Amino acid sequence: MSGVRVLVGTRKGAFVLTSDGKRTDWDVSGPHFTGWEIYHVKGSPADPDRLYASQSSGWFGQQIQRSDDGGSTWTPVDNHFEYDGVPGTHQWYDGTPHPWEFARVWHLEPSLTDPDTVYAGVEDAALFRSTDGGKGWQELSGLREHGTGSSWQPGAGGMCLHTILLDPSNPERIFVAISAAGAFRSDDAGKSWLPINKGLRSGGIPDVDAEVGHCVHRLAMHPSAPGTLFMQKHWDVLRTDDAGDQWHEVSGNLPSDFGFPIDVHAHEPETVYVVPIKSDSEHVPPDGRLRVYRSRTGGNEWEALTNGLPQSNCYVNVLRDAMAVDSLDSCGVYFGTTGGQVYASADAGDNWAPIVRDLPAVLSVEVQTLP
Repeated sequence: MSGVRVLVGTRKGAFVLTSDGKRTDWDVSGPHFTGWEIYHVKGSPADPDRLYASQSSGWFGQQIQRSDDGGSTWTPVDNHFEYDGVPGTHQWYDGTPHPWEFARVWHLEPSLTDPDTVYAGVEDAALFRSTDGGKGWQELSGLREHGTGSSWQPGAGGMCLHTILLDPSNPERIFVAISAAGAFRSDDAGKSWLPINKGLRSGGIPDVDAEVGHCVHRLAMHPSAPGTLFMQKHWDVLRTDDAGDQWHEVSGNLPSDFGFPIDVHAHEPETVYVVPIKSDSEHVPPDGRLRVYRSRTGGNEWEALTNGLPQSNCYVNVLRDAMAVDSLDSCGVYFGTTGGQVYASADAGDNWAPIVRDLPAVLSVEVQTLP
């Protein structure tokens, strides 16, 4: 029977949760890197035992860790992330120029085919790639040197490149998202980039045709339909069916269209999951009820999934990288909260149960389906 490995990054370490295909009993390993912020942990699709983790500390800086045995042991790899190309600036909150500064790695995205190739999205917003298992990193500087780069500015969490999607049907195509700049696409393996933000509307931007400046929280894609992307923005849930050339809103009957994560069912490209949050100033569930919303129609029509989730006095948040799905026949859906719970559903969201409680605040959740 297939197994499942859930990789959890928290404010104070990483945890590895494993189960068989029934997904009822879980083994908890951790914390790894106790006391460190682990922004993201993700495994290689080409080698499930190869894991990468982003380890960060305000005292000691940034470190990338690698495991070659599924998280049992870890080895630090090269930490040399240096901005390449012509020095420049981006906008600060007040519109003044601010030099590019490296703060941390927000997201790690292993190659679909090579366990030694991995991408890193960093703050301040830039994209790096390693082709030797993390021993060396090179910036794909065409993104940061895009003509709009000087007008990017931080969102509330910093100016982070937090989403990297690799097109399984086209190895040259990469999608990224930056808060607060927008979504971008490369069709030449990262050499050049196109802003893909047409159709986005943002209250703080008077120009409805603004090329950049939008605060995109998360993108999601189903591998069988890589031209269709779903977006959770700072207000609005959107979709595109032409690889980002044009977006349209699909928030429909959601109680709030503000939130952070968005994901797609493993076997149903039109089944989408979001977690609405009350507002951009109140990062809590509406009415104190933790609800995942599911659309089986690719948006617009949404149903609340509540079985097993707290429906009173719940005031946790679910961050942008803290939701994932497995690829078992009955698709499992997982998410973690800032209250330290990781919830799982083995039936596509119909029923939920906490598989672990009382962790530090959860920053990221990734899932591997094991042979």
